Amino acid sequence: MQNIKEKCIQFFYNEDTRKDITAILSPLVSIIYNELYAYIWVICFYSIFLFVLLLVNLYLLLKILHFIKDMKIYVHSV
Repeated sequence: MQNIKEKCIQFFYNEDTRKDITAILSPLVSIIYNELYAYIWVICFYSIFLFVLLLVNLYLLLKILHFIKDMKIYVHSV
């Protein structure tokens, strides 16, 4: 007596079954990829833009901190 797990494993080990599943899923995956292709590029460019923006902010912060460190503040006491 085989349990469900072993039956599924034997089902997917069959070469014909794997070819059928691949034949069914390959057009579906292709359609999904073609629909999401533009969105994937937008996400990539957005991530690169955010990374560059983060680096610019870090550079400006370090520049401001260096300027404040070198600046001498004179307070006129009354």
